[in-house]
Formats: sequence, C-alpha cells, structure tokens
Amino acid sequence: MKTYLTILALVFSLYLQAQPTKLVVRAKAKDAKFIGSSIGGAKVIVRDALTSEILSQGVTMGSTGNTSLIMKEPHERYKPIADDQTARFVAEIDIEEPKFITIEVVAPVNQSQARVKAQTQLWLIPGKHIEGEGVVLEIPGFVVNVLSPQTHEFIKSSSIKLKANVVMMCGCTISNGGLWDAEKIEVQAIISKGGKHLKTVSMEVKDKVNTFEADVDLQEPGTYEAIIYAYDDRTGNTGVDKVNFIVGE
Repeated sequence: MKTYLTILALVFSLYLQAQPTKLVVRAKAKDAKFIGSSIGGAKVIVRDALTSEILSQGVTMGSTGNTSLIMKEPHERYKPIADDQTARFVAEIDIEEPKFITIEVVAPVNQSQARVKAQTQLWLIPGKHIEGEGVVLEIPGFVVNVLSPQTHEFIKSSSIKLKANVVMMCGCTISNGGLWDAEKIEVQAIISKGGKHLKTVSMEVKDKVNTFEADVDLQEPGTYEAIIYAYDDRTGNTGVDKVNFIVGE
C-alpha cells in the first residue's frame, strides 16, 4: 500500500510539474494595422487575474503588417491577418495548473498623450500554447501631436500658424484621398483665452501628409490655449493634443 501511494504521489507531482506555455499578444489599431516597432510598440503586461502578480511583460515588436491582407481583402474564419513579421509580444509562462490571467495592453507606449489601455482575460492551460495570430486587442483612436505653436511660445504676430501631426494609432499615414483619407477626418482647433472659448478653426492637410494646418488671427495679447482634436464619425476614432502659447504686443 505504501509503495502504491508513493508511486501515485510521484505521478501526481510529475503531472503538476510546471510547463512552459507560450502566449502571443498583439495590439491592432482600430480601422488600421498592428502597433509595432515603427511607432514604439505596445506595452504588454500579463498578470495573474486573482493576485495581480505580473507573470510576463514586454513590448510588441515587428511590422505593422500586410496592408492588403488587413485592410482590403475579405476576412474569413480561421484565416489570420497577421504573419510572422507582424508586431507581437511572446510571453512564455511556467504554470503547473490552469491559470486565469489578465492581459493588459497600453499603446502606443511612446505617445503619452494618445495612450489607450485595453485588456482582456482568459484561461491559460499548461503546455497549451496560444500562438499564430494569438490574442489581439483593439486600440481605438488617433495620435495627435501639436507642431505649432510650440509650448509656451511667445508670438508677436497676431497671425498664428496652427499645425498638428495626426496619424493612426499604428502610425499609418493620413493623406488626402489616401487609404486613411484626411478629407474624411474632422480635425479642428478649439482656441480659448483665459478659460473662455474664442473660436473653433477647421484644419486640413495641405503640403505634407499627416500634417493638418490652419491660420488663425488673434488680435488681443495674452495667454492662449489650443485644443486640437481629430474625429472620424465612421469609426468613432478620436484623438486630442493641447498647447499653451502667448501672443505679445
């Protein structure tokens, strides 16, 4: 009996031995491509859902993916839209038994004013890898960076040049008539002085892709704030950046 119990205990211990389990995680911009190395990647954190212990973390690396496959071709069941070069983070977690995990993605990690946090949860089974396309989390929005005026810039002229760089969350290009059409995305600057709204100015792409521009005439000297936003009513994507500047005598 003692020998039987010893063998049973040994078999049970072998069964519960930690097994390395792979988990592929990707971040995909809403209405666009995957978030990868070209924009700094997406931060991925895998946690024990019960204790919040971090099991693995890293940044997605790789390309934004195949434009035609992602954006143009019909999507079919079980047909992946990501390939081996498409940005991903691969976690390898040693677990002895099924573990309920939380996957957090913060992206684009290098764009603090545009970062979005997305998360999901699932069971991870020892030795049962989740590879291929893996777990894909969608990241909505636009990355908006105010280029002009610069922060706290002192401007003597009352004619102000407004400029903002606007891209998809994967960094994909926005241009007039392009796949991501600038003429169908609303970009406006909300101008205020002393906390009071003065005017809202529409901006558009002129000479350079991604660069939305407008001129605004501000007669009164003082400190101003410009909130520049992008909005696509077809997808619900939004993005914002702000700048404060000074108009002098």
